[in-house]
Amino acid sequence: MANGVFNIAKGRVNELMVRVDTNDPTNSAIIVTLLKASVADATLEDFDDLGALLADAGNTEADFTNFARKTLVDTDVTSPTPDDANNRQEADIPDQTFASAGGATNNTLVKLLICYDSDTGSGTDANIIPLTHHDFSVTTNGGDIVAQIAATGFFRAA
Repeated sequence: MANGVFNIAKGRVNELMVRVDTNDPTNSAIIVTLLKASVADATLEDFDDLGALLADAGNTEADFTNFARKTLVDTDVTSPTPDDANNRQEADIPDQTFASAGGATNNTLVKLLICYDSDTGSGTDANIIPLTHHDFSVTTNGGDIVAQIAATGFFRAA
C-alpha cells in the first residue's frame, strides 16, 4: 500500500481545489474520510465515485465512536499556486483532527481519502469524486487522532 491519485482525478486535483476555494459551485467542498479496510491500491484507483468505492466489499469506511467525515469549504482551503522555481504546483489542506476517536467502538485504520463534492447540499456519495488516497495506519482508542498533511501538501503536479 502507498499513496496515490485516483484515475478519474489525474490532471484535475488542482482544478477542483480552485473550484472549492472560489466557491464554484457554491456548495462545493473537499471531503476527507477514513477507511478501515481497503482493496489493493491498483484496484482502489479505478473507482470513479465514493459510492461505488464504498459499495465494494473490500472497502469499509470507518465507524469508530465519534467518526464523521470532514467537510472543507472555501474558508478551509486555498487555491494551489504555481511554483515557477521548482516547476510544479502543490495542493494542500490543513492537518485534520478527529477528536475523541473511538473508545466504545474502535477501528484500525488503513487509508485516508481526499475527495471532491460539487454539491454538499443535495449530492450523494455517487456524486463525490475521490481525488487521492494516503496510507493512514492508526488504531483508535478514544483519544484524538491527527492526520498530519505534509508541508508540501497532499498532491503535487510536476
